[in-house]
Formats: sequence, structure tokens, C-alpha cells
Amino acid sequence: MSEAAQPQSGAAFGVTQSFSGRRWRLRTADRERAAALVRATGVSTSLAELLAVRGIAADAVDDLLNPTMKRLLPEPNSLADMARAVARTKLAIETGETIAIFGDYDVDGSCSAAIVQDFLHGIGCRTRVYIPDRMTEGYGPSAAAFATLLGEGATLVLTVDCGANAMAAMNAARDSGLDAIVLDHHAAEVLPPAFAHVNPNRVGDSSGLHQLCAAGVSFLFLVALNRSLRDGGWYLRARVEPPDLMAALDLVGLATICDVVPLTGVNRAFARGGLARLGEGRRKGIAALARIANATPPFTAYHAGFVFGPRINAGGRVGKCSLGVELLTGTTDEACEEAALQLDLHNRERQAIEAVILEDAIAMAARQENAPFLLAAQDGWHPGVVGIVAGRLKERFAKPAFVAGFEGGLGRGSARSVPGVDIGAMVRRARERGIIETGGGHAMAAGFGLRPEQLDGFAAFLAEAFADAGGAIARAGDLDLDGALSPGGANAVLAAEIGKLGPFGAGNPEPLWVLPDVTVAFADSVGRNHVRLRLSGGDGTRLDAIAFRAGGTPLGEGVLASRGRRIHAVGRLRADEWNGRARVQLQIEDAAAAEG
Repeated sequence: MSEAAQPQSGAAFGVTQSFSGRRWRLRTADRERAAALVRATGVSTSLAELLAVRGIAADAVDDLLNPTMKRLLPEPNSLADMARAVARTKLAIETGETIAIFGDYDVDGSCSAAIVQDFLHGIGCRTRVYIPDRMTEGYGPSAAAFATLLGEGATLVLTVDCGANAMAAMNAARDSGLDAIVLDHHAAEVLPPAFAHVNPNRVGDSSGLHQLCAAGVSFLFLVALNRSLRDGGWYLRARVEPPDLMAALDLVGLATICDVVPLTGVNRAFARGGLARLGEGRRKGIAALARIANATPPFTAYHAGFVFGPRINAGGRVGKCSLGVELLTGTTDEACEEAALQLDLHNRERQAIEAVILEDAIAMAARQENAPFLLAAQDGWHPGVVGIVAGRLKERFAKPAFVAGFEGGLGRGSARSVPGVDIGAMVRRARERGIIETGGGHAMAAGFGLRPEQLDGFAAFLAEAFADAGGAIARAGDLDLDGALSPGGANAVLAAEIGKLGPFGAGNPEPLWVLPDVTVAFADSVGRNHVRLRLSGGDGTRLDAIAFRAGGTPLGEGVLASRGRRIHAVGRLRADEWNGRARVQLQIEDAAAAEG
């Protein structure tokens, strides 16, 4: 892969302060490199220019546009402790032990637990899935939970999407004779005394697979376990049909997209293949969720991240935490329909709770205009939605955001960051120094727990930690644009070419286009805080556009006040069908006045 094109140093179209308060920078394609890509790969000129802007070399184009498991799946044993984890699990299978699967309550944790459960249950193992209650047990394994599993007869526990920093729980497991295997992806600088710790982000791992989510790690574990069972002749001796590992790809792809890990390398194959499997409707739980959400295939990253993901997460946020796993492992239409209905109800409850908290959090954040980070905390804020609120604040103010809710003398918080600022490392340092009670995570997202009297100390710690982050924070406010279009050029042909780069997400962002000097022929508020527009070019060609969740924001107010005026509009080009007719729409990210 070549170096991506750097944005021009000057402000694109003179925009240093857009309606959202951002500076725009335009990346320009190297025409010679783009022409070379056309000759070497046969892609279109428009697609070659996008590839050139992103620094994609000719020999990487096929893996980007046509990612396959055959080419991109890594060797599972490149992960530290994989062979040890597989050998112990194989022994448990051969001797008929009860295997517990301890998962997290979010999408990644639910998907990880589901694919491991499906595999083990499918070959006749005795299993027990344990998802802790967010309100009473909190995140991750505990000594009490492990004691429960041991009392139920489990002799081996696999922790998925958790366990990397569960020092006390792993000590208790070791002391009680319960073997624990960690299948996680959260950073771990000090290893707890687990039987095996499979984690590309742990100290001592040299696999280079840092981009994997927990479901990706769990899938590689199953690939290695399946191979060991097959090569050792267990399937033949037990007269068991080997499971179809590709059947798990729907959940691996769903988790990969929802956990916002980089869609590079094997993650592209997971995401692309997973979306295709989701669209086949083979998993009863996903099919039930799609019916309730009125979602129809072909499914995209949007469906994964904004239709299925929030609903699967909702049980862990405001309802029964095991509902996600129950949905994903359900085997009857009736059970899956009931779980899907409950998750949809919890998602609506989550939205209502979030709206109330977000309003107060925005007011607090607005008073921190000169700070490099945002910290909002209040009694009574539901811990199940603080992560979403932190994400909303980060998007709105282009700064890392920390949000916590206090109840019963304990605060539970979440943080979301911007590129270049590793908040996971910050939170871990705060925990190690005793500034907060608990904390962990990765560069872009973290969780923490603290007492009310620790809040001021945590704020002071963060102020010190952010002292050298000014450059990254300033860049986070910049909007990097991939190219310029006219309304006439924003057509279905170009949208189809852009789609070949998908699925989009972290590490592979959807292209951002600027439509300079267009007239706002129409603008009005629609739905829940959205603003719909119609943009007109100099030749009279018009393009529909929409700014989601822009109502009441500087962006929304700016475009509504620009009726009949010229603006520069930035957004993503989306194609869909409406009443049997293909249409193209610009999903607006930002805008600025084009008139002096």
C-alpha cells in the first residue's frame, strides 16, 4: 500500500469556519498514479482517482475490492497462547467437561459468545453461556460469577470480549481450580493469571492482528480448534459432523462493523462476507430482527451499525443483558420473535433515556469550549447509555468525551476519542494510579468506574494527560475531503463506483465530497431533527440532500437560513431505490456559506 494523499495545507474553498465550526482540507489525486492504476487493474478512472487519493497500490487493489477469506485469513496460531488454548479446549471436549462461555453484553460480546456456543453445542458439548448483569455485576468476569459457574459443574471457562484485565477474577479461578481461557482484544499490559490469553493486543503477542474485534479472535480460535479436532481424528471417532465455520461469518462480520475496528486486512473479508450471509436470512434471530425493523436485504454496513447493532445492544443497556445472545442463538421462530420484540422495545426505551441525558450533557459540554476534552457527569444518568452520549458529544464537538452517571455512590462511565488520542491508555493509567476505581479499553473507546469524590481528581489527571494532545485535537476538527463534484456529476454511476470500496467504516471511511457553490433551492425540517434540502448547480441540475440529526445544531440552523443562497456542501453520496426508481442523495456532513 502506498502513502495516502495528504490534504492541501490551505483551507478548501476558503472554508476555515464552516457552519459546524470546522476547517476543510481537500485531498487531490495524483493523476499519473490514477492512470497507472487504470492500466494495471482495469478499474474506471473515477475509481482509480479515489484509490490514488487513499494511497492504494496496484497490488493491493484486488484485496480491497474483492476481499476473500481464502486470501486474507491469517494463521490462527500466530496469536500468542492459541495452541495452548486449543489444546485445553480439545481435552475438555474429548473428556466431556462442561464448558462455560462468559461474554460481554454488547454486540461484539454477544456475537462472540454466540459463535462459540453454536460451535460447541453443535458438536455435542455441555455448555453454559453466562452474560453478567450490567447494573448488578458490571463489566467482565468476577470471582462471584466464576464461583457460580464452578458450582454448576464447569471446569473450563472461555471469556469472550472480556477478561483481559480481570486480575481478581482470574486469581480466583486459578485458586479454585477453574481453568480460564481469555479470548479478547482489549489492550492488556499486565496479564492476569489465566490458563491461556489469546489477544492480539496483549503484551507478548507478535501476530500483528491488532485490528481484530473479539468475534474475529473467537473465530480464529474456532478455526484452530476445528483443525485440531479434525486432524486428531475426533470427528471420526465421535461420529460427529464437523461444523460449517462459514455459518458464523454473519456474526463475525456484524461484530466487526459494530465494534468500529478498522475494516482492513481480514476484517474486510469478515465484513463483506458477513453482510452477504446476513442477507441470506439463515439465522432466525437476525431474520426476526429484520422483520421488526422493516429491513430488507441486501444489507449494508448501515444496517449492521444502525439497525441490527443498536437493537442487539439494547438489552445490555436498559434491559435483560443476555437477550442479545438468546436472539443470536435462538432455534425457533417463536423464541426469536419474542427476543426481537423485547430488544426493539428496549431500544426505544434507550432512545428516550438517551435524549434526556444528551440534552443535559450538551449543555455541560458547551461550557467547556476551551478545554481539549469534555467531561460530563451527573447523578441518575443511566450507565447503559453513557457510551452513546459520549459518542454524540465527540461527534458534535470534535473532542474526546468522557461521560459518567452516578448511582449508589458509584459512577460508571464511558469515553470516546478522536484519531491520535489514545483514551484507553489514559484510563488504564488512571486506574493503575488509583485515581479511578476501574478502567480499560482501547484507543478510541474506553470504560471507567469511579466514586463521586474521585471526579475532580480524574478531571485534573485528564487535564495533565491532554497537555500534549493539542495538535491531534485541532486536526480532529478538520474535515478532509476526497474530491469535488457538481450536482450533475453526483449520479448513480459514480455512486455505484464508490460502492465498490465498501463496506465503509473505521480504517476505510466513506468518501466525502464537496459540492461547491450550489444554491439551496429548498430546505425544511423533517422527521426527528433532520433537515432535508434540494441543491441546485449552475446548470440547473438539482440534487436531493439530507442532514441527519442536524435540527437545532449550528449545521442545521445554517442550512435552513441559507434558503435561496449559495453554499458549499459536504457529504456522502448514497444511492437507493424509491418506488422502483433508482435515485442518488447527498447525506450532508457539513456546509458553509459561499457568499461573502
